[in-house]
Amino acid sequence: GRLGILIVRHMKRLERVILGYLEVCDGPEEEARLGILETLQCTIEHAWPRMPCRLPVLLKALLRFIWDVHTDQGSTPEPVKAALLQAATDCLILLDRCSEGQVKVLLEGVYSSCEESRVRDCIRKVQENT
Repeated sequence: GRLGILIVRHMKRLERVILGYLEVCDGPEEEARLGILETLQCTIEHAWPRMPCRLPVLLKALLRFIWDVHTDQGSTPEPVKAALLQAATDCLILLDRCSEGQVKVLLEGVYSSCEESRVRDCIRKVQENT
């Protein structure tokens, strides 16, 4: 569809916007970051042929995001944290699907070197998704 074509054309700019948003906490309800993760999911679904080359950048950003959310000592309520982690995990699962399992391979090293159970849970969800 038209949206897919628009997304592909603006991919680089969109990616910068998405990555910028992921880095900034926007208050306890985190509407902006939940919204931007949804946008990222749509982007991956519409522009999936373009995704494998964007993989390293997106993967790194999502993992850093998961780590930040997990270690955040701020005022974010638990359900919101859980929603953020789930949304980021869903993005990783979509990326894995459109890269024919490359994400699973790349995450193996992260999983084995990570001690944080919540971060490991997110990675395990991706690993177990078929």
